[in-house]
Amino acid sequence: MVEKVRAGAGRLPPASRNRRKMNDSHPRKLIIAIDGPAGAGKSTIASRLARKLGYVNLESGAMYRALALKAIEHDLSFEDEAELVKLAQHSQIRLEPSLGGNRVQLDGRDVTLRVREDDVSQAASRVSVHPQVREWMVARQREMGLEGGIVMEGRDIGTKVFPDADVKIFLDADPVIREQRRIVQYHVRGVSAESMATELRERDRRDRTRANSPLEPAPDAIVLDSTSLSEEEVLERVEALVQEKLKPSAPNA
Repeated sequence: MVEKVRAGAGRLPPASRNRRKMNDSHPRKLIIAIDGPAGAGKSTIASRLARKLGYVNLESGAMYRALALKAIEHDLSFEDEAELVKLAQHSQIRLEPSLGGNRVQLDGRDVTLRVREDDVSQAASRVSVHPQVREWMVARQREMGLEGGIVMEGRDIGTKVFPDADVKIFLDADPVIREQRRIVQYHVRGVSAESMATELRERDRRDRTRANSPLEPAPDAIVLDSTSLSEEEVLERVEALVQEKLKPSAPNA
């Protein structure tokens, strides 16, 4: 049974997986990091991969969205870093794995559907640029994944949150293809589709140019271009990388 995971107050543990406790009688559990821009398909792949492995899917984006929603509800400026950090420190963000994907709890409320709405998505992108907000989030995410057995997707998982992750994948795709995928995903047309494409391009610009943890592949990440691949093909390639890592090491000669 997958345990529930929670983000709350606590101090920052080391990122190194060397602190994880391992039981020799059980297969080693991995930390798998999947990074990439919006629309590349990383959320879907991470969710499906976690279910197949029996791992927890930690959505960093859902955590930022939950905080952004609370900022909206408290009418806080997305530019006020100090107030956003205070808000985070007094928040409980809980991810509850289920067969249909994670349920997102914010201070005891189920906000799963609300955090997927466009205004919250855009607010999350603006909230996430602040270094102190990201520091708070990174601390919580490390706490959640310290024991391994997780698949985590985001924009700086392999570079910042878990630089010692066992498997690092940077999932990318042509910007036009990513825009089309988002339009199909949200069933929008006409002016709404044009607006969504514009917002995606602006989000890309913010993610790639922010001073703190910009969107970029980790030096040791496998870059996977999903432009011409189906969802099943991407999943197969990611699974192959994971299975290779799970193979027992050859004994010393």
